[in-house]
Amino acid sequence: MAHEVHGILFSNVHPVSGETYETAAPDNDEVFLKNVITPIYQVLRKEARRNKGGKASHSKWRNYDDLNEYFWSDKCFKLNWPMDPRADFFVHSELPPANERSSQGTIGKRKPKTNFVEVRTFWHLFRSFDRMWIFFILALQAMIIIAWSPSGSMTAFFDEDVFKSVLSIFVTSAFLNLLQASLDIILSLNAWRSLKVTQILRYLLKFVVAAAWAVVLPIGYSSSVLNPTGLVKFFSTWSMDWQNQSFYTYAVAIYLIPNVLAALLFVLPPLRRTMERSNWRIVTLIMWWAQPKLYVGRGMHEDMFSLLKYTLFWVLLIICKLAFSYYVEILPLVQPTKIIMELHVNNYQWHEFFPQLPHNIGVVIAIWAPILLVYFLDAQIWYAIFATLVGGIQGAFSHLGEIRTLGMLRSRFESVPSAFSRHLVPSSHENATRKHLDGQLQDEQHQDELLERNNIANFSHVWNEFIHSLRAEDLISNHEKDLLLVPYSSSDISVVQWPPFLLASKIPIALDMAKDFKGKEDAELYRKMDEYMQSAVTECYEALRDMIKDLLEDDEEKMIITQICDQVDYSIEQHSFLNDFRMSGLPMLSEYLERFLKVLLGDYEEKDIYKSQIINALQSIIEIITQDVMLRGHEVLERVHSDTSRDQRRTKELSFRKINLSITVNKYWREKVLRLYLLLTTKESAINVPSNLDARRRITFFANSLFMNMPRAPKVRDMFSFSVLTPYYKEDVLYSDDELHKENEDGITILFYLKTIYRDEWKNFEERVNDLKFKQFSKERMELTRQWVSYRGQTLARTVRGMMYYRQVIELQCLLEFAGDDVFLNGFRTLEPEQDQKAYFDHAQALADLKFTYVVSCQVYGAQKKSTEPRDRSCYNNILNLMLTNQSLRVAYIDERETTVNGKSQKEYYSVLVKGGDKYDEEIYRIKLPGPPTDIGEGKPENQNHAIIFTRGEALQTIDMNQDNYFEEAFKMRNVLEELKKSHRRKQNPTILGLREHIFTGSVSSLAWFMSNQETSFVTIGQRILASPLRVRFHYGHPDIFDRIFHITRGGISKASKIINLSEDIFAGYNTTLRGGYVTHHEYIQVGKGRDVGMNQISSFEAKVANGNGEQTLSRDVYRLGRRFDFYRMLSFYFTTVGFYFSSMVTVLTVYLFLYGRLYMVMSGLEREILMDPSINETNALEQALAPQSIFQLGLLLVLPMVMEIGLEKGFRTALGDFVIMQLQLASVFFTFQLGTKAHYYGRTILHGGSKYRATGRGFVVFHAKFAENYRLYSRSHFVKGLELFILLVVYAVYGKSYRSSSLYLFVTLSMWFLVGSWLFAPFVFNPSGFDWQKTVDDWTDWKRWMGNRGGIGIAPDKSWESWWSGEQEHLKHTNIRGWLLEIILAFRFFIYQYGIVYHLDIAHHSKDLLVYGLSWIVMLATLLVLKMVSMGRRKFRTDFQLMFRILKALLFLGFVSVMTVLFVVCGLTIQDLFAGILAFMPTGWALLLIGQACRSLFVLIGSWDSIKELARAYEYIMGLLLFMPIAILSWFPFVLEFQTRLLFNQAFSRGLQISMILAGKKEGADTARKEPADAGNKDGADAGNKDGADAGRRRQDTIF
Repeated sequence: MAHEVHGILFSNVHPVSGETYETAAPDNDEVFLKNVITPIYQVLRKEARRNKGGKASHSKWRNYDDLNEYFWSDKCFKLNWPMDPRADFFVHSELPPANERSSQGTIGKRKPKTNFVEVRTFWHLFRSFDRMWIFFILALQAMIIIAWSPSGSMTAFFDEDVFKSVLSIFVTSAFLNLLQASLDIILSLNAWRSLKVTQILRYLLKFVVAAAWAVVLPIGYSSSVLNPTGLVKFFSTWSMDWQNQSFYTYAVAIYLIPNVLAALLFVLPPLRRTMERSNWRIVTLIMWWAQPKLYVGRGMHEDMFSLLKYTLFWVLLIICKLAFSYYVEILPLVQPTKIIMELHVNNYQWHEFFPQLPHNIGVVIAIWAPILLVYFLDAQIWYAIFATLVGGIQGAFSHLGEIRTLGMLRSRFESVPSAFSRHLVPSSHENATRKHLDGQLQDEQHQDELLERNNIANFSHVWNEFIHSLRAEDLISNHEKDLLLVPYSSSDISVVQWPPFLLASKIPIALDMAKDFKGKEDAELYRKMDEYMQSAVTECYEALRDMIKDLLEDDEEKMIITQICDQVDYSIEQHSFLNDFRMSGLPMLSEYLERFLKVLLGDYEEKDIYKSQIINALQSIIEIITQDVMLRGHEVLERVHSDTSRDQRRTKELSFRKINLSITVNKYWREKVLRLYLLLTTKESAINVPSNLDARRRITFFANSLFMNMPRAPKVRDMFSFSVLTPYYKEDVLYSDDELHKENEDGITILFYLKTIYRDEWKNFEERVNDLKFKQFSKERMELTRQWVSYRGQTLARTVRGMMYYRQVIELQCLLEFAGDDVFLNGFRTLEPEQDQKAYFDHAQALADLKFTYVVSCQVYGAQKKSTEPRDRSCYNNILNLMLTNQSLRVAYIDERETTVNGKSQKEYYSVLVKGGDKYDEEIYRIKLPGPPTDIGEGKPENQNHAIIFTRGEALQTIDMNQDNYFEEAFKMRNVLEELKKSHRRKQNPTILGLREHIFTGSVSSLAWFMSNQETSFVTIGQRILASPLRVRFHYGHPDIFDRIFHITRGGISKASKIINLSEDIFAGYNTTLRGGYVTHHEYIQVGKGRDVGMNQISSFEAKVANGNGEQTLSRDVYRLGRRFDFYRMLSFYFTTVGFYFSSMVTVLTVYLFLYGRLYMVMSGLEREILMDPSINETNALEQALAPQSIFQLGLLLVLPMVMEIGLEKGFRTALGDFVIMQLQLASVFFTFQLGTKAHYYGRTILHGGSKYRATGRGFVVFHAKFAENYRLYSRSHFVKGLELFILLVVYAVYGKSYRSSSLYLFVTLSMWFLVGSWLFAPFVFNPSGFDWQKTVDDWTDWKRWMGNRGGIGIAPDKSWESWWSGEQEHLKHTNIRGWLLEIILAFRFFIYQYGIVYHLDIAHHSKDLLVYGLSWIVMLATLLVLKMVSMGRRKFRTDFQLMFRILKALLFLGFVSVMTVLFVVCGLTIQDLFAGILAFMPTGWALLLIGQACRSLFVLIGSWDSIKELARAYEYIMGLLLFMPIAILSWFPFVLEFQTRLLFNQAFSRGLQISMILAGKKEGADTARKEPADAGNKDGADAGNKDGADAGRRRQDTIF
């Protein structure tokens, strides 16, 4: 094969003999595809079929990684060349026939996994992160031993006996290492046939050594008891009496040798890195024991400085965590535990099976179990605290938030142009400017002044384009745009021309000051004027002078103006201005100047009238100046006119008749007139310009970023070329006209909704459209309206518009560099490409084409092109229009074609790249594929993988379909690309550049705001701390920039194995790190990002991410990173990836363990007996130790990073206010609910699988979700668990009265009640119109219909309860034996309710006999039998034997009444017993139901499956009723709906919006029918707007939000 490749490269000629190489295949374009790619693809395809749609275990089939790693070993050479199709690699066992059960597995010999097996078990967490778990377990053991000592002080560690006991941690360590070695063998059994002999030998030797230590150390420790040694004695006698030391001491010393060597290599990372990459035999032999020799995962260690940073971070964190655990969690429990263990309890309140258990071990376990779980999860909380502090400090040093308000921007604006030139202007361009200035002037002061002007000139081009982009996006109005623009050139003005928003109201204020000034000294007046006011006054004077001179053609008339100005200049120079001019005349002069400028700016139809208006205005101005302002104005006229005999009136009549009207049509000159008009007429302060919050944010962030650390911008020709890649499936491209006006169930259209939410932007849009003079219902206007709506959704059109800013920016940068300052003296927008500067534009466009390409991978574009479905055709046309509009846009898609080969029809697949042509798309490339990519991998990553070949350049930015970009941020792209050239301390260039994001969906609702804040904290402070100091930042599906050359040669940017790579984005980061890459994070540039905005959307997203993390836990990438990172970097990796989700699950388990432990203590009577003991009763230590866990259950500390980031970027007062408002809007309820989502889906994924891509939808979610929909989505993840915890709390509240006097314990249970309430009712609280009475009635009707509908094949889950119920058990059909057994074992916990409660019934008469429990089962079975009889009677007799069915029901009723009468009268049954019986038997029935579902095949076999189904239906009815009743009751009260509306949409209320109109469907004049007259529509809209504003104002007065 190597010879053939060499031959192809060198014209098929042997370099020595000159002979031609013999090729193994004919010269065919598809030979490589047919002989190499297709056979491998077919193997992948067959293996992917074994996956059975994600239902089969990962260990049953080989994924991408297995087949890839096959080629890492020399076994691949057995394939031969040309590849032998009979090789073992290609011989594949077939799938079972379709009519056979899938559970029978595959037929034939299955190929082994390669190097690793993804087994569904939680033991992967221990196997991957064994060093962390061993450390925490040993630390826990040592702390318990020290706390158990008599003193309980840390100094007890130095006591002989205590130290001897602490040494037992090495015995524990030996057993934990044995467990690790055993797991390595057990979990990799399916891969043993693919392993090398040396790898198998390594596994076996590690097990033997670990087993040996597990024997030697316990024996040595037991022998050392006879010869104890304290710490002081140990060190003092070691050198003198080493021969007499105990055997255990030597064993420990030898046992620790590998750890000592590992510690030495840890502090010498360069040595470790060199050793791992070395091929020397001796080094390879040494490293063989530490880790297997693999292609990846070698030399990942950081430089010394980075090592010290994250080591210090974790050392401090661990010290705080262990100190907290010791003094708050462990030490307070020790003394009560000692007392409990010494108590002897005989008076049990149930039948105790083990009354002789020593030391009340059951109570000890019940008390300590939740505390031990808290011990293992509180490190996650400590990480949140430390990450908040360190991330905040880093952000402050990075200059984040230094300009966060318009006031801060105004105060620092004069330094912005120089910062812009320092970072965003290429150095060579600035150096040329400096040399030019040096040649002109040697005066340093003048040179600095000209340099400042040059900086402003450079800055003005970009700033003005930025402002124009804001106007094009309708974020600002025309007036605000005019106030924000900076003049392109100020060479004709002696002062710096700042934008009008800085100088607004300065002239009117200056006029008032001058008019009212009583002094005579010019200096005193100047001192009252600030710098901006002086600049505004000077600019107005000079601009007006030049403007009038430009208008005048007669030299004599120009001389008049010159003489007046000379007089002004002379008076200022002589400090006699106040003496030579009347200040009282200035206001009238200003008034006439405003009229004059207004005339100049006006449009004229008749030239003569326009000219006469200008002449009259000029004459009036000169008259006022000479007569009312100047004391000696007539002298000026006399000096100009030689004929002094002419009277003044004759002079006036003959003056200013020659006007140069051609200058009035010059665009640049009119801009100067407009600027002067704004300076004179803007009376109010422009401190609130712009008024749009998003425009403010973008302006302040851009200005702030100029002061942050970023590389110097290179010239465009020197910058890295790059591509942007966006995967697209079937999302919205551009909303159609019908979609804009389609009404939802409340009668609300998307257009009306967005016009209400973005009222100011709609107003700006109408202003822009009116400027274009389109008719009301013209095609052009409707197209612009569609774009306006689409750009406010999460559409492809919005993403494409944002990404195409890159091309616009590159063209502008080229023009600025190559055209020079002189060409752009009057501004970029005043140039016309058709004129002399056309060469510059052509050059800029050509260079932009070279430097930037945008590829959208529209996987189904080809199918949409051929489809006849209206939505598909609409998507195709919209994408085509995007290509025709945007020159750099390319679309890649999979094309499917039918071909005939040997008379048989077969499908061929191609990757195709197209671009926009004249009217249709034009094909650029077509690459034949071996088959459909989505057959072998996940859809989204395969969509990216097939298109990456079409990208170009050195860098590749990945952009999701819900992202946006901004013009001003695109200007910093070449700065960011320079980061790829920066070599870091490891002498390595970055391979992934992480960028920050702005979440633009936060203003829709409270939920969107919560999600926005959470996501913002992750993409800013979260990733900041991950990149530095922790050095574990990966790729998270955000706008990261990849080193394209690095990644395209190392597996691409998307791992695509089905299910295991569900979260494909982060695996790109894993892959990069394992292959020696370097990931950084940069916050001086940002990209927009949309997020889910509805409760169900958010929950689906959280479920998807939790599923992905569950799959990551099983993956080889996490295993290798966890094992090959050093200890502290491994901690960072764990707590920022899968550890966060495991901690969330453990948090929920803590609640369960605590409550079930309390249930055991209450039901058995142990709690009463123990608490009645005086030694326990006098102390609250037991409660004090349990109190801290409630804080962790709520997870409130996890919002700390969010508060810190808001504080950094918006101010800590704002952050505190936002935090309080979030709590008032029930943010804690939302986050507690999402905690349950994470825990449920993460745990289920690891136990049973079932991960899948969940399309969350990206629409505008302000609609009401039906009760049945919420029930389907949250029943198993939240409602069932919430009701279980509710019953636990009720049982404990009823039977555990001993604790009721303790406020601390009340605090503990209060957090659990809060969790229960959040899990049960959060979906309804956050459901728009959730408490609207009519919708509640409709929901109940829909719920009953859904519950009653029968299921069957083809019946959707949302149509029938039976179909949904069957789907909910899907994971049990395909789970492994471990998951099946665990499901049954966990179901047994529900039996404890019945066992405990029946002994507390009055009818039991305090009997402790086991017979009581047996009788309760008779009652339970009798109840189920009766229910079964009723169910059978309803089915069999209801139609044909109605009378018999009624008789049966009557008999059952009479029997029930008789039995109850006997029980009440004879046996002593009470009403309390009835309610207690419900609490006892309901959980038992649920346990039977869970066991029945797990053993479905057995119950189907014996014919009882229908009974299980009916029992399940009854329980679902009960749960539905329990959830629905509070909603129905609250719906009766209208104020509840009002409160909920304010709760959900407070953000909108604060902006003066009337969301209740949207929810109620009151479209008062907002979205009128398209046939209505335009005037009527405008009038109605205005009236509705006024009414909305008034209503909103009145409502805001009534609310506390």
